[in-house]
Amino acid sequence: MLNFGRNRNQTRPNRLSLGGMDYSDLKRKNGYVGKVLLAASLTVLCIIMLKQSPNFNTPSMFSVHGTGVTHVLVTGGAGYIGSHATMRLLRDKYRVTIVDNLSRGNLGAVKVLQEMFPDPGKLQFIYADLGDAKAVNKIFSENAFDAVMHFAAVAYVGESTLEPLRYYHNITSNTLVILEAMAAHGVKTLIYSSTCATYGEPEKMPITEDTQQLPINPYGKAKKMSEDIIRDFSKNSDMAVMILRYFNVIGSDPDGRLGEAPRPELREHGRISGACFDAARGIIPGLKVKGTDYKTADGTCVRDYIDVTDLVDAHVKALKKAQPRKVGIYNVGTGKGRSVKEFVSACQKATGVNIKVEYLDRRPGDYAEVYSDPTKIRLELNWTAKYTNLEESLRMAWRWQKTHANGYGPVMVTS
Repeated sequence: MLNFGRNRNQTRPNRLSLGGMDYSDLKRKNGYVGKVLLAASLTVLCIIMLKQSPNFNTPSMFSVHGTGVTHVLVTGGAGYIGSHATMRLLRDKYRVTIVDNLSRGNLGAVKVLQEMFPDPGKLQFIYADLGDAKAVNKIFSENAFDAVMHFAAVAYVGESTLEPLRYYHNITSNTLVILEAMAAHGVKTLIYSSTCATYGEPEKMPITEDTQQLPINPYGKAKKMSEDIIRDFSKNSDMAVMILRYFNVIGSDPDGRLGEAPRPELREHGRISGACFDAARGIIPGLKVKGTDYKTADGTCVRDYIDVTDLVDAHVKALKKAQPRKVGIYNVGTGKGRSVKEFVSACQKATGVNIKVEYLDRRPGDYAEVYSDPTKIRLELNWTAKYTNLEESLRMAWRWQKTHANGYGPVMVTS
């Protein structure tokens, strides 16, 4: 019988072989390669189309120098003074970048500023620590700064005596990081936030810019070290430097948008205005006045209280007057000293609350009497303090405090 079926063991005819690869394998591989090439072609086409889009690869407005626009880096711009300075700069048509690690600042203040100035290219916030030199260098490399206003610092005399190393690191070391970044990236203008604490306790009042600097606490010493570093560096550069040594800051934005909102754990070290308001609101049982045996008229410390709005005005005037290869040093104060007892009386009138006062021993690192001679800044920068009514400055700040019981948290109106 004839068998037309194929024997299972019969060898199949050889398939076409090309260089060791049979035809079917080659066909499959060519199909895969084709798909890869098609995908690559489509990707290239998409990139070309995107590049032709006006929004693709457009540099950030903050990364290029704008014609007629001054871009200011404000370190510590989420803090009390820094946020007020940022608001003033933005109102004056500056471009501002805030850098803050929020250890003392408030993100709520930044949000208020962003709501006030929502236009692109006006304001940006960068969360970073100035102690991180790599992060600071990256910020400078990605942004086209024209000037720096350096506010960022821990700034409580009492705390500095308890944590001196923290103050030297945060103030002095971080200022060095900023200077190195400015030098590396060609930023030529620095407005430095200093303090009357660099003078210590001079024998003669009022304090002029020529008064010898003999600080008596780590806060003042750290600030003086920073000043020395800045001045030494400026001798061999064409930097324009302004150093503002200001006195005790009080007050608030007159329009009620910004205010002072220190963290609760810092109340013990904070400004006397904050303590007065806390006592008036019942957050603390009363006000603790430390030191009643100083050589002053009523035995309490005497200070020169400068309104934050005036202080910010001095910074802006300093920025406008800064000149290459020159260092300007100015006291920023009213020229009039007020005792702590006088301050408490003004605060009671501003708040309408009879604040309970407890008198204690002196606080380490404090000095008896400090007030400024503002003649130089008046003559050279045409600056004079306008908000010199202590009670009125406290009243403006109290209005903000009453409507911001939670600081920059949810608004709560208190009675």
